[in-house]
Amino acid sequence: MNTQNTTATENKVFDLQPINNRKSFYGKCKVIDNGKTAKLQSYTTIVAEYDHETKKMTVNGYYSKTTATHINAFLNFYGFATCSKKELENYNN
Repeated sequence: MNTQNTTATENKVFDLQPINNRKSFYGKCKVIDNGKTAKLQSYTTIVAEYDHETKKMTVNGYYSKTTATHINAFLNFYGFATCSKKELENYNN
C-alpha cells in the first residue's frame, strides 16, 4: 500500500475557442491551467499567463497576427479587453 502524500497539481489543458466567428483554432491554441495560473500556448510557445489569485494578466509581447488572435481570445476568456498590435507590444509596461 502506498502511503505517500502527493502534492503535484494536475494541469487542465483545453483548446481555446475563437472570438472572431472562426470555428476553431485547430488545436494550435491551448490553455494550460494548474489552478493557480493559466498559460496560453500558441503553437509551441507560452505567450500569455493569467494568475487566478492576483487576477493579473501577463502578455509576453507580439509574435504574429495569428498569435495575436490567440492572445485576444485568451484576454476575452478571462474578462479582459482585446488589444491591438501596439497594445500587445506594450501590454505589461
